[in-house]
Amino acid sequence: MSYTRPDPLVSTQWLADHLAAPDVRVVDASYSLDPSRDMRAEYEACHVPGAVFFDIDDIADRTSPYKHTVPAAEVFAAKVRKLGLGDGNHVVVYDSNGGVMAACRVWWLFRLFGATNVSVLDGGLPKWLAENRPVEDLPPPARERHFTARMDTTLFRSAENLLANLTAETPEQVVDARSPGRFRGEEAEPRAGVRQGRIPASLNLPFTALIDPQSKTFLPPEQLRQQFDAAGVDLSKPLVASCGSGVTACVIAMAGYLLGKDDISIFDGSWSEWGSRAELPIAVG
Repeated sequence: MSYTRPDPLVSTQWLADHLAAPDVRVVDASYSLDPSRDMRAEYEACHVPGAVFFDIDDIADRTSPYKHTVPAAEVFAAKVRKLGLGDGNHVVVYDSNGGVMAACRVWWLFRLFGATNVSVLDGGLPKWLAENRPVEDLPPPARERHFTARMDTTLFRSAENLLANLTAETPEQVVDARSPGRFRGEEAEPRAGVRQGRIPASLNLPFTALIDPQSKTFLPPEQLRQQFDAAGVDLSKPLVASCGSGVTACVIAMAGYLLGKDDISIFDGSWSEWGSRAELPIAVG
């Protein structure tokens, strides 16, 4: 069985075969919560040939109190244009930390701003390196390309949207990608000042349940569907994905897309916002 919509996922072999294609642009979107890791320095030391570095904390709303939240359309367009990512390109995004984690966030961002030809490298840099494929430490040639940004607001949800959803007559399903311990409020949050718990009535589907732990690739379609079913998620109904800060929620969005659901929205502020705002209700246990 194959994915219903496989287009946003490419294999390491596909990228190796198309690395020199004139329309392909490779993006390193590596991100880590570990403050001892400098992901830009890691990129500069080792990346897929020709890859540019996409800093999710920089290509963001820098005025927001929460990290890597969605920027204005003109900011996103200006930033990616300078990276040489624009109209007519096939953008392929990878991650060195977890395989697909932040890559899915960048995939979602491009979709949010109207790009349709963007893919994630399944397995990311870990799989690429394990197969002894080429890497370099050279900066890519400077080039700019126009990017037309048109925001699709159907893919975005705010805290106010989620608060209203709690009393909606037909509420959207809210699916949390964090670990079960954090979801239940039993584990401390990694960000200072953030309460423990979850959005009331939300469901838990840890993003790690959707990824093969060895290859860091997405599970086969039948196993992905089993994980959604086990979490109580109905893929025929509206769904909002949330997580700690809006990154791993996009793994849920990608998994759902692969199964044919392209209308999954992301709660951008996720728990870093909800858990920081004392006026918003929480559930524990």
